[in-house]
Amino acid sequence: MSSFAELRRVMVDCQLRTYDVTDRAVLAAADAVPREAFLPGELSHLAYLDRQEPLPGTSRALPEPMVCARMIQMLDLQPGEEVLEYGGGSGYGAALMAAMGARTTLLEPDEAALALARAAFAQPGVAAAELVASLPEHRQFDAVLVSGACEIQPEPLFRHVRQGGRLIAVEGLGRSARVVLYRKAGESFSGRPVFNAAAPALREFRKAEVFAL
Repeated sequence: MSSFAELRRVMVDCQLRTYDVTDRAVLAAADAVPREAFLPGELSHLAYLDRQEPLPGTSRALPEPMVCARMIQMLDLQPGEEVLEYGGGSGYGAALMAAMGARTTLLEPDEAALALARAAFAQPGVAAAELVASLPEHRQFDAVLVSGACEIQPEPLFRHVRQGGRLIAVEGLGRSARVVLYRKAGESFSGRPVFNAAAPALREFRKAEVFAL
């Protein structure tokens, strides 16, 4: 059986590079961060498949590696920037950004998922990040990675983006979903679609159900 290090290299070469992930820092982080640490031990053998994996007992999933890496690439992170991953489950996206030299925070309101993140970040080879269930209203970041699909625009997270900052999210569900990159200028945000991708839905950004008789 291949070692996790060998599987990680195959993931980088056969999944990320073939999905237009070309940034050297992103590729190096993906080759260094032990993705298996972000799944419960009994599921670690699934870590390097090119699909998202539900996290048992939580509302979250480990994101598909190529979608996560390409979204981070679009943020154009610089070492030392202050960045946030929202809804990242066990925190794989946060770990990649931390490995790239960013000062990283994982905001995960799902307590069961946050417990998995604490276990993952205690593993060897995982760079340190701040793990929280909530944030002060005033706290802002240079870049925000929303790790899940938003059926509605994730406006509550806009206040956490500082002037000139970026936020990236999957908007829409299923095959119609697309990744949108936002930039903050003044008091407004401008967004543009950058590629199509699907992601696990974030229940906090679902449309309200409407009942009709």
